[in-house]
Amino acid sequence: MPRDATPRRYLMCPPAHFKVTYSINPWMDPAKPVDLPLALAQWEDLRDRYRSLGHTVELLEPQEELPDMVFAANGATVIDGRVLGARFAHEERTAEADAHLDWFRANGFTEIHEPAHINEGEGDFAVTASYLLAGRGFRSSPLSHAEAQEFFGRPVIGLDLVDPRYYHLDTALCVLDDAADEVMYYPGAFSPGSRSVLARLFPDALIAQEQDAAEFGLNAVSDGSHVLLPLAAVGLFEPLRERGFEPVGMDLSELLKGGGSVKCCTQELRTGWGAAPEGRGA
Repeated sequence: MPRDATPRRYLMCPPAHFKVTYSINPWMDPAKPVDLPLALAQWEDLRDRYRSLGHTVELLEPQEELPDMVFAANGATVIDGRVLGARFAHEERTAEADAHLDWFRANGFTEIHEPAHINEGEGDFAVTASYLLAGRGFRSSPLSHAEAQEFFGRPVIGLDLVDPRYYHLDTALCVLDDAADEVMYYPGAFSPGSRSVLARLFPDALIAQEQDAAEFGLNAVSDGSHVLLPLAAVGLFEPLRERGFEPVGMDLSELLKGGGSVKCCTQELRTGWGAAPEGRGA
């Protein structure tokens, strides 16, 4: 049956200074040059697609010394207008956390928590109707889970990532319907115990195959109806359609050189009050 989309508000950062000069995940190879105009064009296509679907896109100003700022999902987690800031695992990205918090303070967010423990925002936190799913194993500290639970007042489910290719939760799991606890994920990215937890919590989940996971097909964004995901993850398109979703293929191949795709570029601002401030957004 057809699904209902709900308007979303997203925070994105243009890849104006995107480049790969260091390696902090298996996808990053400084020997492979980045085509910056192509990266920008692909990012703009994603931004414009969100707007065409009726969503609001807020923009974070890129900083030259922070080439990974395009991966805006890592900068915070926002639920009901409450902002849990990020604390990055690698020094190269540390200053991004302050850039995000500055944006939130300048844009009317007042309930902001600066974390004591390492978490990389929506890279490792995924919001469903019932839970806050929390990845650990490569970046975020297990100690950040209790911190998030205390701040948001939501039950946190810790999930262990074991394959370095899927170093963040958002590379291995996507929330398809955040009002109905519906997800898709790749079991091979998780420990045996975490696979059992996921099977218990989400018995009807869409299970991705290795080939589509390796194309970053789970680094996707859903508005409850449209699922924006990498164009190359062809094996996910028909299963999504069978469940009533409309897959929208996006080409972010240039940004994958930094280890990110659709979701990595997209932080959701779950404010609970809808429209963007006057004069901002779409």
